[in-house]
Amino acid sequence: MEPLLEIRNLACGYQTQPVFTRVDLTLYPGQLSGLVGPSGSGKSTLIKAILGLIHPWAGEIWFRGKRLKPGVAPLRVGYVPQVETVDWNFPVTAEEVVMMGRYQKQKFLPWSSKRDRQVARVLLSRVGVEHIAHQPIGELSGGQQQRVFLARALVGEPEIVLLDEPTSSSDLHVQHELLHLLAELNQQGLTILLSTHDLNSVATHLPWVVCFNQGLICQGQPIDIFTPTNLERTFGAEMVVFHQDDRILIASGGTTLRHQMQHNLPQILRQASSKSA
Repeated sequence: MEPLLEIRNLACGYQTQPVFTRVDLTLYPGQLSGLVGPSGSGKSTLIKAILGLIHPWAGEIWFRGKRLKPGVAPLRVGYVPQVETVDWNFPVTAEEVVMMGRYQKQKFLPWSSKRDRQVARVLLSRVGVEHIAHQPIGELSGGQQQRVFLARALVGEPEIVLLDEPTSSSDLHVQHELLHLLAELNQQGLTILLSTHDLNSVATHLPWVVCFNQGLICQGQPIDIFTPTNLERTFGAEMVVFHQDDRILIASGGTTLRHQMQHNLPQILRQASSKSA
């Protein structure tokens, strides 16, 4: 199978400070992957380089066998930004957010066409939130907001969608909903790369993982890649990995032992605890 996206010997940084060097990464059509690593490891910078939002210091990015010019994104790529970068007080509806992805197709009209609104409705329906089309974006729940921006990313019928920390501020229910939705889109042929530092969500939902910290550490299936050694290389801290049947549970080595402060319980609370037991 021919690669969809190839990153060759890529180096990026800001001003004089390098973020990563010599990164090689290949993504294939239909691949669903998680890009995991700690905050500040360069995950967002890598995504921005693919999107053409920053100019690499060195290296090449290829899409469908064609080398991309620096600062130029692949033609059919969708993007879901970090929720922290969005102004949720901006006075737009969910439908209008999705239609923003159509603006580059509007060659003459400065306003939305009937076709634009139809496309927005179809995509909102595809991600399961057509009923909130006319609600202000700031009044939506976190899960609804993520689905709206995912719908916007799908406007151009992309071959690949990049998501930057899509579950960073979501509760467990919203995380699972979004990851299941991404799995459904992937089954329909969409290639997906999402960055996250939530290891347990990746371990239980995604078939492929790329460990990243100022460069590529390792990649593969979670059951093979999520080992204490690889995770310590990635996160710079001791990690504990538990396997139970098909489940993988990951925790920081420093948080899996009962802390001494838990023994400092006032006598009256000890008595209340023993009575309730």
